[in-house]
Order: sequence, then C-alpha cells, then structure tokens
Amino acid sequence: METVVSTPAPDEGRSGWRLLGRTVWEQRGGIALGVTAGLCWTGGKVAVPALVRQAIDRGIASGSSEEVARWALWIGLSGLVAAIFTGLRRYLAFYEARKAERRLRNRMFAHIQALHFAYHDRMQTGQLMSRANTDLQAVQGIVTMIPLTISNLMAVVAATVIMLSIHPLLALLALGTLPFVNVLGKRFSSRLHPAVRGLQEESAQLASVVEESVAGVRVIKGFGAERVQHSRLSKEADDVFGMAMLAARVRSTFLPAIELVPNLGLIAVLAYGGHLVLAGQLTIGTLIMFNFFVLFLVNPLRMLGQIIAQAQRAAAAGERVSAVLATAPAIADPDQPRQLPELSQGAPRGAVRFEGARFGYAGEGDAQVLGDFDLRVPAGASVAIVGATGCGKSTVAKLIPRFYELDAGSVSIDGVDVRELALSDLRSNVGLVFEDTFLFSDTIAANIAFADPDAERAQIERAARLSGAHDFIVELPEGYDTPIGERGFSLSGGQRQRIAIARAILADPRVLILDDATSSVDPEKEHEIREAMAEVMRGRTTIVIAHRPATVALADRVVLMADGRIVAEGTHAELLEHSEAYRQVLAASEPGGRHG
Repeated sequence: METVVSTPAPDEGRSGWRLLGRTVWEQRGGIALGVTAGLCWTGGKVAVPALVRQAIDRGIASGSSEEVARWALWIGLSGLVAAIFTGLRRYLAFYEARKAERRLRNRMFAHIQALHFAYHDRMQTGQLMSRANTDLQAVQGIVTMIPLTISNLMAVVAATVIMLSIHPLLALLALGTLPFVNVLGKRFSSRLHPAVRGLQEESAQLASVVEESVAGVRVIKGFGAERVQHSRLSKEADDVFGMAMLAARVRSTFLPAIELVPNLGLIAVLAYGGHLVLAGQLTIGTLIMFNFFVLFLVNPLRMLGQIIAQAQRAAAAGERVSAVLATAPAIADPDQPRQLPELSQGAPRGAVRFEGARFGYAGEGDAQVLGDFDLRVPAGASVAIVGATGCGKSTVAKLIPRFYELDAGSVSIDGVDVRELALSDLRSNVGLVFEDTFLFSDTIAANIAFADPDAERAQIERAARLSGAHDFIVELPEGYDTPIGERGFSLSGGQRQRIAIARAILADPRVLILDDATSSVDPEKEHEIREAMAEVMRGRTTIVIAHRPATVALADRVVLMADGRIVAEGTHAELLEHSEAYRQVLAASEPGGRHG
C-alpha cells in the first residue's frame, strides 16, 4: 500500500505549534487552576530555605530553644503546604492533559471517518494509528508540563529575588551560570527536533508493519513467509532504534550540562560565601540558605530543560496530527441538502440512474474506469452487472453511495442527484454487501444491528430469517448473543456472508448492492446464499455484481460491461443466446475456466 506523503507547506513547521496553542487555549481554565496550585507549591517550597536561615541565625546561633522550636514549626507548615499543593498541581496537570488528549482523539477519529475513500486507499493504517496514539500522547504531555513548568519557573524567580535582596554579589555568583543554560537549551532544541521527528516517522512505519502482519497473519502463514515479514519488522525496528539512539545522544550531551551548571554556582557560593562568614560579613544561616537555594534550583532548571525537549517533541507530533486534520474531505455534504422523495406506502422506491458518468481513480482523462456510462434501474427492479475483471463493475457500486466523486455526468436515486443529498441520508438508503465481508468483534446480534444499534430483537431475527442465517445462529452456544472473533473468522464464509446480508436488510435501504456476494463462498454452499438473495431482492431495487451464472440469473435484467461501458443488455437467457462476449465472460468464471 502506498504511503501518503504530503507536500510540506511553507508554514508546516508552525502548524504543530499552532495546534499546541489551540489545545492550551481550549484548556485554559483547568490549566489556570493547575498553575495556581503550582504557585502555592512554589510559595511553600521557597519559604523553607528562608525559614531555615531564621532558625539558625535567631535560634541556634543565639542559643534559644524556643526560637528553634518556633521556626521549626513554620518550616513544618511550609513543607505541608508544599506537599499538599505538589499533589494538587500534578493531579490538575494530568487531568487537563488527558482531557485535551481525549478531545483531540475524538476530533481526529471523527475527521478520519469523514475523509474520503481515496485518502484511506493511500494512507497506511499504521500511520493513522500512530498519529491517533503516540502523537496525541506527546501533545498531552506538553499540557501536563505547563503548570509544572510555570511553578518551577516562578520558584527560580522567587529564589533569585530573595538572594539578590540579601547579597547581590553572592546571588550573581550563584546564578551567573543560568545564561549558559539558555544557550545550551537553544542548541539542544535545534538538534533534537529533527531526531524526534524522524523517530516518530519511523515508529509509524513500524506500526504499519505490525498492523499488516497481524491483519494478514493467515496470508503470511499460508505462504510460509514468516521470515520475510520478520525481516521487514527487523528492518523497521532497527530504523526506530537508530533514530532513538540519535535522539538519546543529543539528550546525553544536554542533560549532564544542565546537571553540572548549577553545581558550579554551588562551588562559587561555598568559596566566596565561606570567606564572608569567616570575615564576619555573612551569617551562617544566610550561607546555608544560599546553598539550599542553589541545590533547590537544580530540579527546576532540569525541568526547564526537559520542557524544551518535550515542547519540540509535541510540536513534531502536532505537525503530524495537523496534517491529518488539515486534510479536507474531498466528498462532503452540500450546503443545502435535498431530501429523497417520500413515496406512498407500498410504492416501489430506489430508482437508480447513471447519465454520462465518467470516472477515473487517478482523476485523469487517460485513466478512466468509466467512460460515458449510462444505466437506468427502475424502482423495485434488479439488474446484474457482468464483465471481465477491471471493467468497472465494482466502481459502479462505489459511486452510488458516493464513496468517490464522478469526474463528469451524474448518479441519481429517485430523481435526486447523490451529490445533492447529505451523506448520512444517502448512505442510510444504500445497503451494501461486499465480497470481502467485514464483521466486528462483537455478538452476532450486534453485527446484524450495526446500522441500528437500538433495533429490537424481533427486527434482528426477521433480517436473519430473510438472509437464511437464523437456522445456524440458533444452533450456536449463545444464539444471537454468541460473540464472534475478529472479522468473524470463527464462522464459515457462507455464514459470514448471510450475516452481512442480514445487516443490509435491517438497514432497510432503498437500494441494495450485492458486490460479488457469493464469490468467496464454496459452490456447494452457494445455493443457500442465492436463496437468501432471491428473498431479499424481491420488490427491492437491487444491483447484483456477479460472475457466476446462477447468481446472475436472479436479476430481472443483465448488463454486460467492457472498458467502462455497457456493451450488451437483456435477460440472462437472451444474452446467453445472442452475445458471444457474454458467454465468454461466464465461461471464464466457471470451475476450470480462465478468470479475467
């Protein structure tokens, strides 16, 4: 499957930062509460060294046990305030971060589902999974860091102000290394950003290989290709490891520096401050307070270094998330949707008409799948579309529910152009049963009622009876409440197909499309599916895409396609008698025949 590679826009690098800004703005109320709790933590934390200074100078130095006890009580209260609010600021920070992640994930999931089929044809599933999980976690991580970072920054500011107000020169010696932290931080972020971006891209590629390996495990085992797939996985894992080590090397050059630089300030304070104490120009309590503050600043400064790395990672993830959210659906609701006409009770509905339809998946004139395609299916009638592989049969089925947009011409249902209908209205009136039946990991009843989860059990059973599924369902251990495995592989092909037909029946569509609904079923079981199809098709507008003669014969009329056009039409018997091309197509589909 081709990977979607978007062309970088001039401001692509800023799209991640804009996403972060919008996310923070949407959470501003909760983040403000977290910041407030962080400031209370700052007050309690910064007060402790200042109170220790008073306890030493006014209590221990003067030999007053009462003063020592009084200042010790204040130190205990300040520590309690810091302890309470450090828990509260973390809770609020993580709460708002997870809330932001949930909001973005819901928005992204809704947007992905709204995107057109052509986008999903090109985009790897693993890429989308990575962006909806790993990248969103990076974005929520930056929301977590905001209250923590602001409180740490204010702690640095408060400690700086206190030290400057007591002894400016000693404070400058203690804090003189801070500008170097900013220089290191800027250099660190510029080197880390490409490494982090590459790591996220490689992780998405790895997720794609894992997803394909799990989804295609039956094909892999069937061809004995475990080693081939393992080699692909190993290569992607090595690429992830290489990019992770590159990012680790960048971090390893910065974090030791952020650890070392404040300690240089501690050395300066001990050297010069100790000299002042010996000279009687500084109290022991003040020197110890300065040492407390320098040691206290190590963690806040480390956190400030981490926020730079976290912000770069979040911005890189934000770019990837923004790339998905910025993709406009090529197929969307019209500004003023029309409604399908309401018909009198019992009147046939679902007339389908193609007029001059032209379509190509590449969107280019020289790659047309359909060319000036015309087809009229009266309401309540059934038509089978037959043709060699690649002639455009399945494309016709995909254009009716507007999975793709026509290049020219029109498709209408009951006289209304499908482009004038709301997508939800259009697709609720078109039921599809594909060759590759997809069932969800849920109960049989839930799969049948997929389009209408509130359907009553009587409606579910009626749909199952019409599709011929009821008899085998009631024989299962839990009947309709029997859970089925992923994609329904615990059932036979014919059973899955009948459940898919029941699912389409329950939706009660105006138009039913059966796209090679019997091709994956054993010929011995095909008659069971045909009987169900005949029952479902009665009085309902149905388009049958098939190549087996017995299935084709179920339709009132048959059209033969070649090169994106209708080249012959009539009843099954008429075409058998008069069309050599029709006989050749059917002969190629028979056992032992040559498939086109």
